[in-house]
Amino acid sequence: MNRNNIKLGALYMLISVTGFSIMDIAVKWTTAEYSIGMVIAARMIGGLIPLFLVVPKERWGNFFHTTKPGLMFIRAFTGTAALFCVYASLHYLPLATTVSLTFASPIFSTLLSIFILGELVRVRRWIAIVIGFAGVLIIINPTSSEFSIYMLLPILFCVFFAMVSISIRLLSETEPSYLIAWYFTLFGFIASLFTIPFGGWKIPVSWFDLGILTAVGIFGGIGNLALTSAFKHAEVSLVTPLKYLSLIYGIIFGYMIWNEIPAWNTYLGAGFIILSAIFILRRETALKKEIQPEKFSIQR
Repeated sequence: MNRNNIKLGALYMLISVTGFSIMDIAVKWTTAEYSIGMVIAARMIGGLIPLFLVVPKERWGNFFHTTKPGLMFIRAFTGTAALFCVYASLHYLPLATTVSLTFASPIFSTLLSIFILGELVRVRRWIAIVIGFAGVLIIINPTSSEFSIYMLLPILFCVFFAMVSISIRLLSETEPSYLIAWYFTLFGFIASLFTIPFGGWKIPVSWFDLGILTAVGIFGGIGNLALTSAFKHAEVSLVTPLKYLSLIYGIIFGYMIWNEIPAWNTYLGAGFIILSAIFILRRETALKKEIQPEKFSIQR
């Protein structure tokens, strides 16, 4: 695998950040009128299309075969739970707030790796973890009258996503990435159907609404494919910091579309979280560890 084309890797990462940011906007827009389950169904249907393009022809005969069905289920379940949390968060919270809090996922991934994988974490990375949690507390500000219980949703997303990161790391030892993505997509779509009795599922009332729902799937798929390509062409440590540009998108479009103005603690807390995540990434690079892309990516 050639990871020496930094410019191409950076370009793919920018495409990924843009794709996910457009998807976040579409999710926030559509969940105002439609069920979160319906929006997730749209995301999953759109995500299936690019998967069909990357499956080798010789694999179609035994496509569903996996040597780790239990772990595949854990990845699919936690990934779907993470998706429900972040989509609900986009519905209830300002765009920039949700984006900022999801940046904490590498911190939770590092923490869970200690207990589940027995990973050794020294003092410097522990300090980074503490700084990251301080940033989370600054943003949610639990002692403030403006604290909302919905601020726990992106934190739950980070916890579930950390489980996704670890399960993907274990599955990738034997299972192809397209099969891991297929099981997750299929499980997520089926899970979304169980929300039908709770209402909010309806035929799009306009072509515009249909277009926005379609955009959730298309741009989510573009974001994931571009993210994979970015890590194929450049080292994770070089292109990952570009993902934090999504906060700029969140601030700009949150203000332009919903007149959202992030509070000062959102900026400060986001700074702490980003600093913590970048330090963890740089420290793992300095220790010459094999960097796991799924730990530092935020796929949704």
